[in-house]
Amino acid sequence: MSEGPEVRADPHTSGEAIARQTRKLILAAFASIAANACGLHTASAQDISAPGGYQFFVTPYLWLASVHATTLTPLAHEPQVNSNVSTIDLLSHLDGAPFMGSFEVRYGSLGFLADAIHLPVSTKITTHDILYNGGNAALKADTGTGIALYRFLEDPVQFADAGLGFRAWGFSSRVALNPGLLPGVSVNPGGGWADPLIGARYHRDLGNGWGLTAYGDVGGFGVGAHTDWQVLGTVDYSLSPSWNLHLGYRSLNFNITGSQGNFGFNVHMRGPLIAGTFRF
Repeated sequence: MSEGPEVRADPHTSGEAIARQTRKLILAAFASIAANACGLHTASAQDISAPGGYQFFVTPYLWLASVHATTLTPLAHEPQVNSNVSTIDLLSHLDGAPFMGSFEVRYGSLGFLADAIHLPVSTKITTHDILYNGGNAALKADTGTGIALYRFLEDPVQFADAGLGFRAWGFSSRVALNPGLLPGVSVNPGGGWADPLIGARYHRDLGNGWGLTAYGDVGGFGVGAHTDWQVLGTVDYSLSPSWNLHLGYRSLNFNITGSQGNFGFNVHMRGPLIAGTFRF
């Protein structure tokens, strides 16, 4: 598996080098999440079981997203950095086996969605091998979404859900410069937050196994991030009562600033997706 592109640290400013590598890794984690996430179930109305019965759904998918981010930094000479990462570029940052999965359980008109992603990324730090002899930066990113849904509209060709939930983000990292003329430097920054969410989903059958689904949520409200929102739209095809295929587009976004106002991210992840839902 690729170790990702090498980046150069300024040997005379180790603190700034560490901050830069941490920022690069966080952007890589955002990008890796976009490329490998598993998502929300988009069932067909015709798959609805008898009233009162349990239903379980698992939906893995490939999201071919790009990442567009504005980063606020504490560096006086570079207070704001704009970054764009393509789908192809971001895959080289993966380091280790990621975990991602989405699951939904329904009982009558009530449902609960859960989605979890664990993503490790790393990159080498290249120096001039004088004050420091290279180094390494590694980051583990985790995000999870949970939302309780109530089905307020349902008939043979359509349904609509609405509910409340949360999305949590967490990051732990280690950035190290190997000793040269100067002693080695290592820091372990990390952080996380959770955002309340309001979400809704609508599905419409078109006949002959085809359908359309739209999902959206919005949250943050200053509790964690200022804003945390996503939209998802798919064209659906039912292969059987147990299997559905989906082709669509997803956009996931958040804007958060540190407590001192001098560090933060405004991140937009968007791109096409291909998904499959298994119902049992």
